[in-house]
Order: sequence, then structure tokens, then C-alpha cells
Amino acid sequence: MNEQPRDEHRPNLTDPGVLDALSHPVRLDVLGFLMSAGPATASECARAVGDTPSNCSYHLRTLARHGLVVADESTDGRTKPWRATITGFTTELPDGSDGSAGHAGVDAMLEASLQLDYQLAREHVRTRDTLPEEWREAEMHATYGLKVTPDELRIITEQIDAVLRPFLAATRTDAPDGAGHAHVSLTAFPRPQFGRP
Repeated sequence: MNEQPRDEHRPNLTDPGVLDALSHPVRLDVLGFLMSAGPATASECARAVGDTPSNCSYHLRTLARHGLVVADESTDGRTKPWRATITGFTTELPDGSDGSAGHAGVDAMLEASLQLDYQLAREHVRTRDTLPEEWREAEMHATYGLKVTPDELRIITEQIDAVLRPFLAATRTDAPDGAGHAHVSLTAFPRPQFGRP
């Protein structure tokens, strides 16, 4: 019997303080881990993201101050697990907003996210020989030089999002045996310098 997918809670984060909290690659990684794997202690987060428990505890408290994680019920009365309060987020500033602080916050968060993506990709390349062959055969790294309008690029990214959304670890409850966590990153942006006069 398949379980129903969990509801998504994907807020649009525009508060400069929240964006500042997310402008750190470890915080993004810890939040991503909790969204994907469920409640975990600072020690479990540290093992998952390759950091120290004390540093992860600090980052969890920072995320908690902004409502992105909360302390969860302890199963043994001694440990302090944390859980994510969201399943994902967007950072779209309202049209016409005087969002210089918001834009700076979004830019800083995107830079941290790209830094994390780069770190994860480098670590994967360094350790990929330790993975089972079926996972190595399923991996992908590709770049595409497209010639599109802004509307076409938006349609492409929306279609990719629609394909991936049913597989989100934060909401998927029907994963088959043998399913594991995978990191998928997509960037899509214009290259005006490629245009010809």
C-alpha cells in the first residue's frame, strides 16, 4: 500500500534576516538534509554534511531563530532532534519592490548555494569510484547552450521542476526499496555576452 505524499510547504523567503541566515553553505546543507532525511540531531547532521556537531548545533540554532527548523520530540529524552518546518523555498522578490537589501540577500544566498553545489560536485567526483556501478551509471553532468526567449527559458525550467517534484525526498512517501538520496542542481541564466552585435 502506497502512502500519500506529504504536503509541500514552500514559502517565498524575502526577509533579509532569513536570507542572511541562508547565505552560508553549511546552513543550506543542514537545512537540505533535514528536509530530505527528516528529524536529526546535531551529531547526525554533522555526519551527513561533514562538519562538527558543535558547529551544526550553532547553525541549527540560527535556522531555528528564523523559523526554518524547530526542536522535535526526543525519543529517548536525552537527544535533541531538529526538524525542518519547510519542504523547500523560493526567493522571488515582489515586482516593483525597493528590495536593495532583499536583492543583496538573495544574491548572497544564491552564492552560498552555488558554493555548496560546487563542493558537493567536487566531493562526488573525488569519491565516485566508491559508489555501486548502478549509481555511477545513473549520474549525469551536462551543460547545454540554448537559444531561447525568456518565456521559453521559463517554460523549460518549469517543465524540469514538474518532472522532479514527485521525487522530492521531503514529500515522497512511496519510494521503492533501493531508493537513495540524490542531489540535483540546475542553473539557467542568460549569457548576453554571447550575443552578436
